[in-house]
Amino acid sequence: MVNRFYLGAFFVFLSASGFAMIPIFATFAYRAEVSVFTLLFLRFLLAAVFFLIYLFAGKKHSLKSGSKIPYFPLFILGGVLYTLQSLTFFSSVQYIPSGLASLLLYTFPIFVALLSFLIDKERLTVHVLASIVLSIVGLALAMGKIVGEINPLGVVLALSAAVCYSLYIVIGNRVVKQLSPVVTTAFITVFATVSFFFIGLSTGSLTFQMSGQGWAAVAATALVCTILSLVTFFRGLELIGSTKASILSMLEPVVTISMAFLLLGERLTGLQMVGALAVISGAIWIVVGQGRQKQQPRDGQQPGAPMP
Repeated sequence: MVNRFYLGAFFVFLSASGFAMIPIFATFAYRAEVSVFTLLFLRFLLAAVFFLIYLFAGKKHSLKSGSKIPYFPLFILGGVLYTLQSLTFFSSVQYIPSGLASLLLYTFPIFVALLSFLIDKERLTVHVLASIVLSIVGLALAMGKIVGEINPLGVVLALSAAVCYSLYIVIGNRVVKQLSPVVTTAFITVFATVSFFFIGLSTGSLTFQMSGQGWAAVAATALVCTILSLVTFFRGLELIGSTKASILSMLEPVVTISMAFLLLGERLTGLQMVGALAVISGAIWIVVGQGRQKQQPRDGQQPGAPMP
């Protein structure tokens, strides 16, 4: 019989690998002239349909008798914060290498720690502060040799995605504790779909005339990077818990950097690799430090993993 931890770790690794492919598939979509709004609208539309069917087909994730769905907080999470997070992250890939975008996104534990200190009055321990310093130094190393070669707009967008994601996590953990991850995800994807539809429609950014490569990239982003990744993450979460799952999910930027090298020809220098490992190590140590204080789910996901 397979060990419970190893099985859960396997599912979380599959999930992390799927999420890690988001900037890769997005790059292929943009090369096929698919707009950001079209890509994100179709991504969340397919995910919303899947999770609503999954939700109504199974009793396991249905709401308890008497429970009320917090529609407005869910709208803020999905229709505002996650919409902004996805839009800024997917847009950043148009300006900077996908590996760097993923690395910048994974500074989000720093912002979560700072927001938890400001909003929830959680202590900033020496452990957490040292982890933040390590991540910042690592980021400086990762970007040091290419600062003059990258578009600063892409960096700002990727860091904005990290901030939006952090707000999403902190607020989500406060307002939707009574909902299961699947219920939360279903509503988040519905509200994100609605937001991208109306924004895309009003700006004329939605277009469904695209090449076969464009449709393939869109399908891969929705099916592999969203639906499959979330399902495997939820299964891993059940087996090993939120803290271990969150730590293992930090493999995402490692996989992104590796796949960007293999599929897109993106390369990091030795110093940049050291910086990348420092950023990821710092993020992991922050999660470990917070996990010691309390068992805290990660996203909406809200225990979750980026649907970045």
